[in-house]
Amino acid sequence: MELEFSGEIIHWRGPSPFFFVAVPDGPGADIQAVSAQFTYGWGVIPVTVTLGRTTWTTSLFPRDDTYLVPLKVKVRTAEKVGEGDVVALRMTLGR
Repeated sequence: MELEFSGEIIHWRGPSPFFFVAVPDGPGADIQAVSAQFTYGWGVIPVTVTLGRTTWTTSLFPRDDTYLVPLKVKVRTAEKVGEGDVVALRMTLGR
């Protein structure tokens, strides 16, 4: 399953601080509908994501009826984006 969407980069200040983009409701519902086919436990789903010219593999984290896409430091640096920026992502579920 391939999805494209835009979202704001948020800074998660939990026990392990990181930057994420929340999947919007529409694509989030599409993912939830097929999540059982892709999850490898705890609702976590492996994905390949593209932002600009950077592609990486990661896992979606379920959170508050949607999913969060982690943005690695390498990705944010390469694409010159940070907290508060709205970015367009292309994502494929599974590996």
